[in-house]
Amino acid sequence: MNHAELAPGKVLTKLSELEELAKRASKKKKLVLAVAQDEHSLGAVTTVVNKGIIEAILVGSGPKIRAIADKLNLDISGMTIVEEEDDKQAVKLAVKMVHDHEGDILMKGNVPTAILLRAVLDKECGLRKSDVLSHFTLFELPTYHKLIGLTDAAMIIAPDLKTKVAIINNAVDFMTRLGIINPKVAILGAVEMVNESMPATLDAAIIAKMNQRKQIKGCIIDGPLAYDNAVSKESALHKGIVSDVAGDADLLVVPDIEAGNVLYKAFGFSCNATLAANVLGAAAPIVLTSRSDTEDAKQASIIMAAAAN
Repeated sequence: MNHAELAPGKVLTKLSELEELAKRASKKKKLVLAVAQDEHSLGAVTTVVNKGIIEAILVGSGPKIRAIADKLNLDISGMTIVEEEDDKQAVKLAVKMVHDHEGDILMKGNVPTAILLRAVLDKECGLRKSDVLSHFTLFELPTYHKLIGLTDAAMIIAPDLKTKVAIINNAVDFMTRLGIINPKVAILGAVEMVNESMPATLDAAIIAKMNQRKQIKGCIIDGPLAYDNAVSKESALHKGIVSDVAGDADLLVVPDIEAGNVLYKAFGFSCNATLAANVLGAAAPIVLTSRSDTEDAKQASIIMAAAAN
């Protein structure tokens, strides 16, 4: 079943629903773990393999991979190990395998993010699809009535108007493949009014108008919206805001990485949120988790990539 064929207006309320979506696929997706000698990544991959959602290809140092599996009592007997001791070469090989359709999902193991992304952006054997790679997170918040997306909290430092549009398009396309049809997009700012002294509000107003003019399709956009207006109908009504998005946002678009990173960590550390995160804009989803992310988050990130693939 194609996820885009799910009923329009489908509302996901729990990350566990992503597992159900992933299991509906006609065949298991293949995940390629680059520099697989990493305890946390290997543990998460093994758990998702055992759920019957993915198959895994482990690229890296065979002896180190097996040593970690023995230490953690992980059964990797059904996984393919591609031996490559050099980390940079292992990354290039993993990316090329996804490029050549031998894998459907790329995941970062024990290697710096910059090395992985350099290989992803390689013009010959990389996964370059659009000009902008962006980070997308789907949160399950105890205080919100459905899952809510956030972009970009980890990659684009200070996006200009054109880049913000690309970030939105990446996220909307991905959410659509998860069955979230015509997502409601809130462009966040410090206030809900256009203020020429606040460039983020000007960008938000332009993007909202572009959406009205069908320059940005597949979603409903409003902005600028302060955070309270985006997630609380009561707050929006109190301020006299009439909007299809206010109080019911599916996606929050932040003005810069500082705002995104603060919101991301506030959700996780202060709001008891659970999350799944992928890098979008490449020819395949990329699972690139933070060292501070929980084991559950790593597993959910893999499952989300499989569900949207």
